[in-house]
Amino acid sequence: MTRTGIVLFLILVLPFSLLSQSAGPAALPPLPQGFRTIELGLSMSLVKERLLDDPLYAYRGDPDVSFLPAGEQSLIECNGNSYLKRAFFQFHDDRLYIIILSLEQEKIDYYTLYRTLIEKYGDADALSPSAAVWSSDKVRFSLERPLVVKYIDKVVFDTLQDRGRAKESLRDLSREKFLEQF
Repeated sequence: MTRTGIVLFLILVLPFSLLSQSAGPAALPPLPQGFRTIELGLSMSLVKERLLDDPLYAYRGDPDVSFLPAGEQSLIECNGNSYLKRAFFQFHDDRLYIIILSLEQEKIDYYTLYRTLIEKYGDADALSPSAAVWSSDKVRFSLERPLVVKYIDKVVFDTLQDRGRAKESLRDLSREKFLEQF
């Protein structure tokens, strides 16, 4: 190759080669902490206000609020409008830690929503016939069949699960102690 050929190669080909190597995949946005203006960690009063302000939710106020058997937990359940069929908001110690959105299958399908989510957040961390799950240190975000989207605060959820396991272990231990008495 002549000196002119080498210079021409360096001018025409090398910049494109370097550009394509440095361009790598675009960074994905963090997983969503909620839907629209309602995010995990909000207080119940703030969620109530935002539900009343959002026309996508058919929230009626306190009749849609329930207290769960576990004393520190409560639930807001309301109908939805448009693409949203029903919504559930679960609280622990007055903080939102689970959002469940049931969507209208007549208006949107699982595959379309799944494709939208993988384009935005990348491939799911776990995939099964019943669900696609994306997960970070803070949130577990899933699309489940037939057509449900869930947002879970992993820190709160894992803490509650650990407490449940501890109570179960205590019950098992008490049972063993009881049986030893015979």
